[in-house]
Amino acid sequence: MRTTYIAKREEALDARRWYIIDAQGKVLGRLATTVANLLRGKGKPTFTPHVDTGDFVIVINAGSLKLTGKKTEHKLYRRHTGYPGGVREVVASKLLSSKPERIIQLAVTGMLPKNRLGRQLATKLKIYAGADHPHAAQQPQLISV
Repeated sequence: MRTTYIAKREEALDARRWYIIDAQGKVLGRLATTVANLLRGKGKPTFTPHVDTGDFVIVINAGSLKLTGKKTEHKLYRRHTGYPGGVREVVASKLLSSKPERIIQLAVTGMLPKNRLGRQLATKLKIYAGADHPHAAQQPQLISV
């Protein structure tokens, strides 16, 4: 009888890698699914749903991201301040020009589990608006989307 392999937390920590993705001209949704799968570790044979078996992901050039259709004018990002009448809305084009990292972060975290594991996975995502990043010492591998 065969048993299903279940990764231990310590084993998963040893097998972590760093990847870098260039978002220049990439479509948001397709980029976000690739990033979410890398963070989760879905492409690895040691994938275990309840263990963090994923890798670190660096996204550069987030400012030159593309949105398809009329999403730049019509897509709204909403948040609430916590006060009565405190709903704040911002259009995707304005958010892309002011905080492009936030658009990718919201798209990726929406594809991760909504629990402690998902919040832990989200900390392994590093997003930068420009081409420079401070993670050269980790020797990240470039991945094309």
